[in-house]
Amino acid sequence: MRMDRINEMEQYILQNQMISLNDLASHFSVSMNTIRRDIRELITHGKVRKVYGGVAAVETVPPLPLTERTLKSCAEKQLIGQLAASIVQNNSTIFLDSGSTTPCILPYLSEKDNVTVVTYSLNIMYEAAKYPSLNIYALGGMFNHITASYINQTNELLDIIHPTAFFMAASAVSLECGLCNNTYDEFIIKERITRQNNNIFLMADHTKFDSSATYTFCRFSNLSAVITDAEPPKHYLDAMQNSGIKLYCP
Repeated sequence: MRMDRINEMEQYILQNQMISLNDLASHFSVSMNTIRRDIRELITHGKVRKVYGGVAAVETVPPLPLTERTLKSCAEKQLIGQLAASIVQNNSTIFLDSGSTTPCILPYLSEKDNVTVVTYSLNIMYEAAKYPSLNIYALGGMFNHITASYINQTNELLDIIHPTAFFMAASAVSLECGLCNNTYDEFIIKERITRQNNNIFLMADHTKFDSSATYTFCRFSNLSAVITDAEPPKHYLDAMQNSGIKLYCP
């Protein structure tokens, strides 16, 4: 019966974490159209999500605290920060998202003239305070210890300050699901920012591509640029060319 197959398929995907639609069709001896119908129903269960060319188990492990994420891929993140800073002009205002990669732009921004940083990240506020040449606008709210950021914001500072560029981080990136993160409260902030503004720049190392997380806050095609430490796979390059997205990488 169809429901038995769908339940077996869900368990199969959860065991393998990520699998292509072709492999699913072969394993369960059904057509691609049947697989697509089954996947649409599986997604409503909340345990499986679509990724480019297939499906993946939804991440159920709590996100790592920022202090642990900061220790990963340090050299790559510093390179991304340097590339991101090269985009920023003197006398400009930018928004910096919460995350372990976005603060890496700050040492290079400090070498520029009259740059203003708007952020809701405590870590960025702390790091930016080391550089007297930077101006800092802090978005307040309730403090989240895992992400080291302020959530449930009540102020409307972003409605009266207009950054020229928005540098965003993501827990996972895929063409199918876009830019994703694992924390709902941060999702609310990220989604609002990327929905209401242009000039969205993704700062993400190569490990974030073709992976999945719980909440999609921005479609990939809405990006202005991708800043990363290595050239993304070809299907991303093709999508970027089709959407006019710039690539910054070594």
